[in-house]
Amino acid sequence: MIMFRRLAVLAIGLALTTPAHAQLGKLMEKLGVDQKKELDSERVASGLKEALEIGTKNAAETTGQLDGYFLNEAIKILMPEKMRRVEQGLRMVGYGNQVDEFVLSMNRAAEKAAPFAKDIFWDAIKEMSIEDAQGILTGGDTSATEYFRRKTSDRLTDAFQPIVHDSMEEVGVTQQYQALTGRFNTIPFMKAEAVDLDSYVVEKALDGLFYVLGQEEKKIRENPAARVTDLLREVFG
Repeated sequence: MIMFRRLAVLAIGLALTTPAHAQLGKLMEKLGVDQKKELDSERVASGLKEALEIGTKNAAETTGQLDGYFLNEAIKILMPEKMRRVEQGLRMVGYGNQVDEFVLSMNRAAEKAAPFAKDIFWDAIKEMSIEDAQGILTGGDTSATEYFRRKTSDRLTDAFQPIVHDSMEEVGVTQQYQALTGRFNTIPFMKAEAVDLDSYVVEKALDGLFYVLGQEEKKIRENPAARVTDLLREVFG
C-alpha cells in the first residue's frame, strides 16, 4: 500500500508533464517495479479526475434538487444569527408560519443555484497542477474538497449571487424579510438588525455544497460500492 501511494503520487505528477511515459518507465526501473503489474500514469490521472468529476456532479445534483437543502439537517439554511431574536419574538406572537415560509424560501434559492456549480468544479479539475494532484492523492479524506474550496469559492460566489438574488425576488424572500422585521419592530422595545440576505444565503449555500462534496469524496475513498466504474475500482481499490 505504501509503495502504491508513492507510485500514485509520482505517476499523477508525471501524467501532467511530457514525456510522462518515458519518465515513469525509468523511475519504475530504478525502483525495481514491474511496469506491467502497476497502474500507469495515464490511468492514475484519469482515475483521479473521473473520481472528482463524479463526486462534484453528485454534490451539485444532490443539493440542487427539491429539498436538497431544506430537508438535509446538516446543510439546511436557518434564520440568520442576527434574526434569531426576531424569529423568537415573532413565533411568540403568532407569526410562526410566516417565519417557516421565510426559511423555506431561502433554501429554495440555494437549491436553484447549486446545479451551476458543476461546470465551475469541472473547470477546476482541468486546471489542476502537479502539486494540487499530489496533495489530493496523499491528503486526508476531504483533501479534494479543500482543493475545490480554495480554487472555486470566488467563482462560485460570483455565479451564485445573481441566481440567489433573482430566486429570492421570485419567491418573495425580500418582501417576507421586510414584512417580518416590520412586524417585529412593532413589538415594544424591539428593533431588528439589518441583514444582507443575498450574501448570507450565498455563503450558506456554498457551505452546504462543500459539505456534501466532502461526503461524496469520503464515499469514493472509503466505500467500494461508490466506485461505480472499472477505472475507479482499479485506481482506488
